[in-house]
Amino acid sequence: MKRFDGAAYRPAHFGWQLDGKTATITLDRPERKNPLTFESYAELRDLFRDLVYAPEIKSVVITGAGGNFCSGGDVHEIIGPLVRMQEAGDMAGLLAFTQMTGDLVKAMRHCPQPVIAALDGICAGAGAILAMASDLRVATPRTRTAFLFVRVGLAGADMGACSILPRIIGQGRAAELLFTGRAMSAEEGERWGFHNRLVAPDEVLAEAQALARQLAEGPTFAHGITKACLHQEWDMSIDSAIDAEAQAQAVCMQTRDFGRAFRAFVAKEQPVFAGD
Repeated sequence: MKRFDGAAYRPAHFGWQLDGKTATITLDRPERKNPLTFESYAELRDLFRDLVYAPEIKSVVITGAGGNFCSGGDVHEIIGPLVRMQEAGDMAGLLAFTQMTGDLVKAMRHCPQPVIAALDGICAGAGAILAMASDLRVATPRTRTAFLFVRVGLAGADMGACSILPRIIGQGRAAELLFTGRAMSAEEGERWGFHNRLVAPDEVLAEAQALARQLAEGPTFAHGITKACLHQEWDMSIDSAIDAEAQAQAVCMQTRDFGRAFRAFVAKEQPVFAGD
């Protein structure tokens, strides 16, 4: 079986910290508000794919350095080359890029670990997509989230936004953000259900990491089942979803964590989960 050694991992294009069972990814180009490049997109995609093979990592936090989350794709290192591809008629190159960025979202949705975004300041374009693709979002009052694609003449249909965003905040609200490209304020984001909570800027990373550690100490096999079902059941009928959850829950009932929880309840103690 392929293994991913989080302790030895040294990414080239973002920060990586492993603290016990929780990993923290830091987009670390603060002088440019942490934009993505072709290379960082690809490395993030590969990392999230590899996390499937890292059972010792139970939760993941993704954040940005310097008071901002991510300003999107780097104008000079991504947008410029894409325009040159367009001018050259390189449809294959353009499609390879959009498929690669979509694969990053797929990898985030399919890794078993809960992914928690710690958001501050600018969260725009591809940065807004990374936040959207995460399972939970902790933000600050100064967070501004904008799906900017329309502002550069592109559709809001990018990296799954037309599918995922309406399921988080509702069809009408998502349509407004995707058609106009305007920024969603932190208060709107919390009210609409995009942000799970708002905290002070100097607390946002610690709050996200605390939440990640809390999940990492829980029944993590069951968390993986929950994440998979949340994703898979979007295109199921209610009856099919109920049947799928019956099978999923029966599998969880075969875990040792299920027995541990029962014995702890009987003993009036807190259960200590091991993820098996």
